[in-house]
Amino acid sequence: MRLTILPVLVFYGVMSFAVATPLQNTTLKHSWDNIPRGWSFEATPDPDHTFDLHIGLTQNRVQDLIHHLMEVSDPTHPRYGQHLSKDEAEALVESDPASLNHTTSWLESHGISPSRITHRKSGGDWLTLRVSVSEAEQILNTQYSIYRRAASEERVLRSLSYSVPVSLKPHIDVITPTTYFSTMQSMRATSFLQPESDPAEDIDALVGPIFEDVPIPMGCSTTVTPACLRALYNTSSYVPVSMGQNQLGVAGYLEEYANRADLQTFLKKFRSDATNASFPTVTINGGHDDQTKPGIEANLDIQYTIGMSYPTPNIYYSTGGSPPFTQDSETPTNTNEPYLDWITGILSQDTIPQVITTSYGDDEQTVPVEYATRICNMFAQLGVRGITLFFSSGDFGVGGGDCRTNDGTDRILFQPAFPASCPYVTAVGGTTRINPEVGVSFSGGGFSRYFSQPTYQSTAVSGYLAHLGSQHSDFYNPTGRAYPDLSAQANRFQVIIGGRLMSVGGTSASSPTVAGIFSLLNDYRLAQSLPPLGFLNPLIYSLSNQTRTTTGNDTSSPGFNDIVSGSNPGCGTNGFAAVEGWDPITGLGTPDFGKLQDLVS
Repeated sequence: MRLTILPVLVFYGVMSFAVATPLQNTTLKHSWDNIPRGWSFEATPDPDHTFDLHIGLTQNRVQDLIHHLMEVSDPTHPRYGQHLSKDEAEALVESDPASLNHTTSWLESHGISPSRITHRKSGGDWLTLRVSVSEAEQILNTQYSIYRRAASEERVLRSLSYSVPVSLKPHIDVITPTTYFSTMQSMRATSFLQPESDPAEDIDALVGPIFEDVPIPMGCSTTVTPACLRALYNTSSYVPVSMGQNQLGVAGYLEEYANRADLQTFLKKFRSDATNASFPTVTINGGHDDQTKPGIEANLDIQYTIGMSYPTPNIYYSTGGSPPFTQDSETPTNTNEPYLDWITGILSQDTIPQVITTSYGDDEQTVPVEYATRICNMFAQLGVRGITLFFSSGDFGVGGGDCRTNDGTDRILFQPAFPASCPYVTAVGGTTRINPEVGVSFSGGGFSRYFSQPTYQSTAVSGYLAHLGSQHSDFYNPTGRAYPDLSAQANRFQVIIGGRLMSVGGTSASSPTVAGIFSLLNDYRLAQSLPPLGFLNPLIYSLSNQTRTTTGNDTSSPGFNDIVSGSNPGCGTNGFAAVEGWDPITGLGTPDFGKLQDLVS
């Protein structure tokens, strides 16, 4: 689409006079038809208000990056496990020198001197420049406004569209902050308190007596603790030995703080052999470590990653939140987006935990596709360095709310979640009950409309699609990246919050559980002088494909407990149903550590 910059801009009935700029052909980079749901226009910002504008230059060899990622992650490939160094990975996402030259020349034409531009290389080439609102509007042919989110009263500076010169389209991937409305505050944590589920009173029933046939504490049918999970997923007898080499990371947002005193109380109750365990907090982009404000999500994550992986060292990453918007021409407001802040901070580090779990996400359609693609490619950059990334699949089944699209058509469609829909992360769904486990009704799952279905999962997913037939065919994209990839318990987790025992549920309980299990598998491999597992999906789907090849009709995956019942309703439908083999509720199933040990050694 070609536009010509004009001195008058009209946005949704509001007329604004823009500063005249040199006449040139521009192309619309991204736009919304309407203000995103949940947000409303509040005010026009002070034109002298300043903020940091980030320009992501096109990653020149990103397909080479993906090629390397798939080779080092494929257990049948000779390069399996030969992960790249930080420098090698960065070389694959460098921009063409011409992109830097053309973009800086464009900025100079708008009065931005080179001394105002900072060039960094974390996650590819990024240019950062301090600009006023009026300068940004002129550069991007747009209008910024202050928008308010009713649910949280937060305010952000955003635009509904932005453009770049046609000649720069091949050179720029994304510019932020512009049209991505999510922030630290508005990201949805995928955990929730369950006041209808009383916290456990009989702790002994959760750490001692067992069922007659299954070595799982009796109380685990109604409440979940580390002892339940360790027994259910077969890690109880394993003792880690590679603590000097192995680490597990937890990504935190929303001004959620993991509390060390609560961790000690939790461990005394539920994992007494780990009573002295603790963790450091690494702050990113102005994050904090406020020990007076324990967070539900943060405590859930750290209590269960340590509860599952002890004595493996754990790290909590606290990424700064967005303060209320205050117009100040001297002090820039933090207007960055959450994943970009976190991942650029992580990628800049020389040493990264081999496993990282994240329990936050958005509806995929609320994330501009070019932004989602850039972030997803940055996740691939972590994967090629040997890092396993787990993301919760979400807590709204096939979609929450009215499931209407935001592209102007107002259609009702299943709503996939991001980053779970990124093909370079491992998405974790939820189960409930034991003996047998079933898919929990809120487990997020489905098919991306942004990312195509990767070949590593096509065989497993094709079986489910054949079973599904024409059901829901108008609601989802059968050629999209399918998720979740695997699952774990997601209901009635016992968590200490502010000294009190509470019951918490959500796939954000599943993700740290699975992260703990695979961190133990990394420990096992490192003890044998083998590299960490890295990006998991080609491995776990290949196990399923091997079963199909050798047994014909058996679609289950060795190393996983196949979940064959449950559904994830939403959008006015019953959602998808769990079946034998992969399904968009529980993925390949829940992990069996003992069996996986044999398969990854």
